[in-house]
Amino acid sequence: MAERANITPSVLKWARESAKMSENVAASKVSVDLEKYREWEEGTSQPTIRQAETLAKAYKRPFALFFLPEKPTDFQPLQDFRNKNARPLGTASTFIIRELQQKQAWISEFYQENKEEKFSYVGKFSLKSDPAQVASDISETLQIDPTNYHTDNPLKEWIAKAESSGIFVSRTSFIHSKMKLDADEMQGFAIADEYAPFVFINSDDWDSSMLFTLVHELAHIWIAASGVSNGISPVSLLTGKIEPIELFCNEVAATALMPEAMMRRYDGAIYRSPNKLFSAAKKLGVSTLAFLVRSYKLGIITLPVYNSLKSDATIEFEKFLAKEEAKKELAKEKGKTGGPSPFLMLAYRNGKLFTQVVIDAFHGGFIPPTQASNLLNTQITKFPKLLSKLY
Repeated sequence: MAERANITPSVLKWARESAKMSENVAASKVSVDLEKYREWEEGTSQPTIRQAETLAKAYKRPFALFFLPEKPTDFQPLQDFRNKNARPLGTASTFIIRELQQKQAWISEFYQENKEEKFSYVGKFSLKSDPAQVASDISETLQIDPTNYHTDNPLKEWIAKAESSGIFVSRTSFIHSKMKLDADEMQGFAIADEYAPFVFINSDDWDSSMLFTLVHELAHIWIAASGVSNGISPVSLLTGKIEPIELFCNEVAATALMPEAMMRRYDGAIYRSPNKLFSAAKKLGVSTLAFLVRSYKLGIITLPVYNSLKSDATIEFEKFLAKEEAKKELAKEKGKTGGPSPFLMLAYRNGKLFTQVVIDAFHGGFIPPTQASNLLNTQITKFPKLLSKLY
């Protein structure tokens, strides 16, 4: 008979609930019926050691945690700045938030122990500040000029500059191959810590949307407002139907990515040519819609012109999406189903700055191999390959 695991029922229940997982789903993970699983949480029977290990893996908790006499103190939930009608955060969102909270807590403690200096930009401003002033300070601190990018990839440039300034950036759309993050549920979040500020971007989106999300989350860092964001859209600058702090951070993002002085230098003819409009927006790393919203907000175009151009931009974007979908279908027909390298996706998820700090700490003997592997979600033997993808 398989050996039973003498776990604490209340801890098992807490682990499931904190993973945002239903009893039915939990039971399916170990191939037992609902009644049997409920017995484990009630304490009238116990799972086998293998079943308990499987559940620990599913809940992304250490197996030893199940044997604690009572449920432990977990990370505090991040403040939810999403729209009031937003759906509850699911299992994938919960897991990525917890993962980054663990990484952030480690790096913050590591920096403090090594007497690193605090970053003065964290909480430098407040919700009462002028969004334009915050946007200007972000650009100056990161030493980035939206009017003069050095590459044709503004998103990549902003991430590099953010990490060079001490901000850890993570981006992914998967927890693993069978668990995908929902962009409609959560587009990003920020942890505003003076030693180790973290930003997460849901990468299940276009580069222009990810860039807007990134700068939006940077605004959260600058006003020390840790929390989860969603519904981040340039159009929300017009509707105002979102949380005041989200509206403020959207304003900061739009101002930082499309400075007023630069927007006013564009020739009026640009609004009469869809191709010129698209090219101008692409050069800035923003969507055509974001460009139009900013133009309207600055009074450069009227509301009727905005509505007309918005309609045209929406039609063109739908055509673009149709072409992209056709390309995917053609690739499937030809058997080309491969995606990005798993190591490249892992590199994005860990972030260049975080990966380098962990590997340096490991090589310097500050942390053991097991901890380094856990922090980077991969084996020690694969560190060189992970580093190669970063550079």
